[in-house]
Amino acid sequence: MNLLQPWSLREFVADLAAHRTSPEEGTQRALNRIRETDSAVQAWVDLVPTPAITGDGPLRGVPMGVKDIIDLAGMPTRCGSVLRTTAKPALKDAAIVEAWRSAGAIPMGKTVTTEFAYFKPGPTRNPANLDHTPGGSSSGSAAAVAAGQVPIAIGSQTAGSVTRPASYCGVASLVMKNGQFPLTGVVGLSSSLDAHGIFAATASDLSLAWSALSGEPDLPGKMMAPRIAFWTADPLGVVTDEMNTAMSAACASFSDNGAQLHPFPDEALIAELTAAHRVVMAYEASRERAAELEHIDQLSEPLATLLTAGSSMPEADYMEARRLVTDARRIVDRVLGQYDAIIGPAAPGSAPLGTNVTGDPVLSRAWQALGLAAVAVPGLRNASGLPLGFQVVAATEIQALLAAAWAEQHL
Repeated sequence: MNLLQPWSLREFVADLAAHRTSPEEGTQRALNRIRETDSAVQAWVDLVPTPAITGDGPLRGVPMGVKDIIDLAGMPTRCGSVLRTTAKPALKDAAIVEAWRSAGAIPMGKTVTTEFAYFKPGPTRNPANLDHTPGGSSSGSAAAVAAGQVPIAIGSQTAGSVTRPASYCGVASLVMKNGQFPLTGVVGLSSSLDAHGIFAATASDLSLAWSALSGEPDLPGKMMAPRIAFWTADPLGVVTDEMNTAMSAACASFSDNGAQLHPFPDEALIAELTAAHRVVMAYEASRERAAELEHIDQLSEPLATLLTAGSSMPEADYMEARRLVTDARRIVDRVLGQYDAIIGPAAPGSAPLGTNVTGDPVLSRAWQALGLAAVAVPGLRNASGLPLGFQVVAATEIQALLAAAWAEQHL
């Protein structure tokens, strides 16, 4: 069954502004779609009994999903873990939820996450094909947007937890620069890697959402044909033929429309960064989640392995990985000084079959280690019709969104 039917944020906001619809009708539309589809998709942990329509920001009346590692006042933050089944309701919103509320968004409830935003999947299924994983860890947020249950949903990324599910589910996502907004009220894994994310139907929708949240201008499609450094990820040896074929076709279209494409100059460096990310994540996660490590018998095997490995890791290994990241950032900054963005595959291929896996985040690890902004752009498909996404990486959110919106128009 294909339930892929994203809800356009830009069209909905225009309808709100023209009084063709109302915030109340928007929340009712969201609830109706959830009732129609969530028995199959299973994107939600719980819904707010009476969503509050408050504030007068640019997104006033826009329904939103909140990943269940992010505090939402009055609801427990269960983190997809048996250790949190009796968690008490949060007393206040996470800082990022406060920011979205100020922009006018209406939290509708909590969306499914993998266990503590790592690999153990929850019940969520991919709206593009219910037999395939939606990815993780922001599984519910990606699926809720893909199924048209809400026009935006928020998640988080430590490795590939936003970019990968966006690619698998056929929607767009923005990973903000590390440290762009406070992580207060978010149950994290790795302080130097954790970053906020958002899902929407298109890159153009993301631009509107980002403008409402940040106050920066909404500039979709106003970029001239960009200068692009194309990253193949070949040294990592994970990209499938279907993804390579789709990326080749996309790049041909970009070139035909005036973009200047050049090979990324140091693919081996990105492979080294990918390995460094694993070290940093394990070391920091074992300390961030030290309390959970004391209950290792109640954790999934992947999370227990991560925390155990990190807890026994020599500090010298961690510091060497951090040094490599710092040195690499200087090199990549020089690349981004010559190009508008870096473009490459967002995931190795289409969503794997089965819902007991979440796929491989390897293609986001290096960019996440560098703390850069990344936009996943939908629109590509494999021979079976499953979504394939590519990612646009840049120094700032605006730069990434501009290049992504241009690319989206020229697929």
